[in-house]
Amino acid sequence: MAPFTYRLRVYIEDTDLGGIVYYVNYLKFMERARTELLRELGFEQTKLRSAGVIFVVHSLDSRYLKPAQLDDELNVETVIEQASAATLAFRQNVARLDGTLLCSACVKVATVAADSLKPTRTPRPLVEALAPYLPSNN
Repeated sequence: MAPFTYRLRVYIEDTDLGGIVYYVNYLKFMERARTELLRELGFEQTKLRSAGVIFVVHSLDSRYLKPAQLDDELNVETVIEQASAATLAFRQNVARLDGTLLCSACVKVATVAADSLKPTRTPRPLVEALAPYLPSNN
């Protein structure tokens, strides 16, 4: 299966005084893409929280290659590299529509219990729904 793609446009609120996307906003774009991937699979964050499960970013490794600018249209591509008992690892790339890669990151997300914030198992139906996005299934 192809990576999940989330499309967005850069607005003034995303940029610094020079019209360049502020570095932390790439992380926001990636968060939106992960959330929309889950939503497309039928797992809205609010429903997961009601079921007692939330996700927290455990770690990330990001590389900023070229700047995005005001009014650019961007694609955020998301691939799940790993889905284990309590951790999901995402590879995410932010690129202009012409394919120019701007930012790349590996984001590790831990599954935690909403009430205690302690690690818990990723719900089995979610792991199964994510399977087509895992590299071994492509």
